[in-house]
Amino acid sequence: MRTLFRTSYKQDLRLWRHNGDLFWYGLLGVALLLIPVTLGEFYVGEMGGVFIFAIAGVGLMLLTGYTGLVNLGHAAFLGIGAYTNAILLHAGVPFIVTLPAAGVMAAIAGVAIGIPTLRMSGLYLAIATLAFGAIVGTVLQKWDSVTGGFDGFAVPTPSIFGWPIEGATGVYYLSLAVLVFVLWVSANVLRSPLGRAMVAIRDSEISAQSMGINLALYKTVAFAISAGMTGLAGALFAHYVRFLAPDSFDILLSIQFVTIVFVGGLGSLHGAIFGALFVRLLPQAIAIVRDDLPFGIGRMPGLEPSLFGLILVLCILFEPAGIYGRWLKTKRWFQEYPLHRRAAKRRQKTYARSERLR
Repeated sequence: MRTLFRTSYKQDLRLWRHNGDLFWYGLLGVALLLIPVTLGEFYVGEMGGVFIFAIAGVGLMLLTGYTGLVNLGHAAFLGIGAYTNAILLHAGVPFIVTLPAAGVMAAIAGVAIGIPTLRMSGLYLAIATLAFGAIVGTVLQKWDSVTGGFDGFAVPTPSIFGWPIEGATGVYYLSLAVLVFVLWVSANVLRSPLGRAMVAIRDSEISAQSMGINLALYKTVAFAISAGMTGLAGALFAHYVRFLAPDSFDILLSIQFVTIVFVGGLGSLHGAIFGALFVRLLPQAIAIVRDDLPFGIGRMPGLEPSLFGLILVLCILFEPAGIYGRWLKTKRWFQEYPLHRRAAKRRQKTYARSERLR
């Protein structure tokens, strides 16, 4: 079992806890680079979808897991980024410009929803973001001259410095690169004064304000960063699906993003990755076992959203720390075996929400 002894404050600000983390993450990176060589096109495409959902999940994690602001209209930012990228590409703008432009446009939309909801929290904020998602969906449907409406919008094939990005492999590597960038930005934000202010707001807005934290400013910045990252995911999502339709960014997609955050592990960047794996692979698992289920269950309409809702409720009730929290408990059990005692890990009553989110 590895025990870390902190001898300076700089240790709390490092990206890596120790050299072992650097080794294992490096090994994981090499394995991810080799996946398109070893697996078929279908699995490569599914992994590309996982990366795209992970990017959007990291954005929502910064807003909900670290700032404490609930967003039930997160799919709207994905749609804004997707349509911005597709429209600019159709106008002849290079992809190297349209990708960041999609993030910027979504960030502007995040500021637009963040400022009016500064005084809202909890259920009221959730309803406001849900209404924002409905408004964006209506705009995408009715603005036929720009978005194509229900007829859809074909996404042009992008290229970077003359190299076309097409097929599952191209989207896979591009999504992986953007995911690594988003994780690097998020890790640096969280160890900065901005990230610590976000966590303080999550724990107690009154206490944060008493320490001189500008709630309006930091909430708006959190919305902008979250929306900007999701806009980048939307630009990649446009190339993943190849054809955009307004009904692709509905409330069900927003619920899937919320499921990523809560099932993966609230208050953890690792949780966003685990949650994206779960959300993207669950429909495939349902498709595999659907024929083996009783006819009434296997052909039941709404089976997938019902399972998402059921798993989300069960996770909140029985495993609030999510998949990543369960992984940490399992790893700790193996590290301490045979000396592990459940009573030794029983926690005392907590008074700050940060004590429940590790």
